[in-house]
Order: sequence, then structure tokens, then C-alpha cells
Amino acid sequence: MSEVEEVARRTRRRRRRDNPTGEMPLREHLTELRNRVVKAGVAVLLGMVVGFLIYQPVMAELFRPVNELSRDGRISAIAYDTVASPFDLMLKVSLFIGLIVSSPVWLYQIWAFIVPGLKKAEKKYALGFIAAAVPLFLLGMGLGWLVMPQAVQFFVGFTPEGGATLPTASVYISFVTRLYLAFGVAMVLPVLLVGLNMLGVLPGRTIVKHWRITVFLIMLIAAIAAPGADAISMVYMAVPLVLLFGVAIALCLWGDRRRARRAVRREQDIETELASGPKPLHEI
Repeated sequence: MSEVEEVARRTRRRRRRDNPTGEMPLREHLTELRNRVVKAGVAVLLGMVVGFLIYQPVMAELFRPVNELSRDGRISAIAYDTVASPFDLMLKVSLFIGLIVSSPVWLYQIWAFIVPGLKKAEKKYALGFIAAAVPLFLLGMGLGWLVMPQAVQFFVGFTPEGGATLPTASVYISFVTRLYLAFGVAMVLPVLLVGLNMLGVLPGRTIVKHWRITVFLIMLIAAIAAPGADAISMVYMAVPLVLLFGVAIALCLWGDRRRARRAVRREQDIETELASGPKPLHEI
């Protein structure tokens, strides 16, 4: 190890010893926030570049359910209401893709900014939350991709005979992105329950006590976010959610028992210390 590296290592140790909680003055907080925002912004911009590259095939796949309906004798197509709409839509869709692609980066930047204000155990919980939330969010988006054609067919099926379905591109893309986000956010909810339980805010027994309401809300979310003519889209969302909530409840109950055992051991240690009486001066 070089002399410069040794000096830097000693400096970091001295800073941790002098400031174990990681407290920073306001100016350093603002500097840290600026750096995190810049890094997250660069990641989103790079993700937008990926969005621009795959924009055409993605839009062709998104428009496919509507275009296929026109082959069945219905008049169905996506329309652009202004000359600049194609360019505006390309920017919005590319930004949406960029946010998805760069989600691990900007989520980590949020976590890294919050970490200095958390305790050691809370830091592990935050890191675990992000490690579980990102794959589940992407999984939910993937399920939304599978369900989207059936949802489009379901709604277009209400068009009266002789009518035409000509949604504007901006309205149609807003519907699709909301559908995807509904799936993604729904998949993250069980992780949020586990996180609240680990922080001691939501006991597992409370979730078990209201399991009927939980199942009802799952079915309601599935019905609203993923309506389908044959209920297949609802099953796509409901089954993974029920399984994830079951795992979340099991983890919450396990966490409750672990904290209860720790509390009992802590009380026993205190009682043992009190029963042993005051220590002699030479042992203090």
C-alpha cells in the first residue's frame, strides 16, 4: 500500500471515529444531493438512448393489438391528432423506457442519499428493499406486457356494431403505461409490507387478522388494473400477488417472532444483571 493510500485510509478512519453517525452540514448535504441527482439523471439519459434505439419495434408491438382488431372487420387504428404528436410521443415513450432501464441506478442513488441518516440495521433493510423491489417491479412490467393485448381487446369489444375505434396515440400510450405501472407497483407492495414490518411499524399479526380484506384488495386491484374478457388478465395479476403476499406474511410473522425472542433475551439479561447486584469497584 502506497503512502498516499495509507494517509487516505487513516483519514477515513478518523472521520468515522469523530463522526460515527455520518452527520453532515447542510452544504455537504446539498452537494451530496446534487451529485446523486446528476448521476441519476445521466443514467436516465443513457436509458433514453436505449429507448430511442428500440422505439420503433416497441411501438409496433404496442400498436399491434389495435391493428389486429381491424382485420376482424372492425375499423380500428391509432391516430395522431397533431403534426408534432409523433415526435412528442417518441420523447415520452423513450423517457418511460429510460426510467425502466435505469431504475436500478436511480433507486440506488436514492438509497445512497438516505443511508447516512439510517442506523446500521435500517441500512440493511433499505438495501434489501431495493434488491427485491427492482426485480419485482420489472416482473410486474413484464406481466403487464403479456396482459396488455387482452385488455385492449376487452375494451374495444364494447364498440357498437358499425362504430370505429380510433384512439389518439397519446391517449392510447397513457392507457398502456398506466397498465404497466399498475402491475409494477402492485408487485412491489408485498416488499413494502415486509419493510414496514422490519421497521416495527406493521406487525404480521395485523396483516393476518385482516387477511380477508387483503385478498379482497388484491382481487380488486387485479380487476381494475388488468381487466380481461375471459378474466385471464385478472388471473395473471391476482395469482402472483396472492403468492407474494403469502410470502410477505410469512416473513412478517417470522420477523415478529425474532424480535419477540430478542426482547425476551434482553429482559433476561437485565434481570440477571440486576439480580447479581452492583459490581465491586475493582471490576468496573
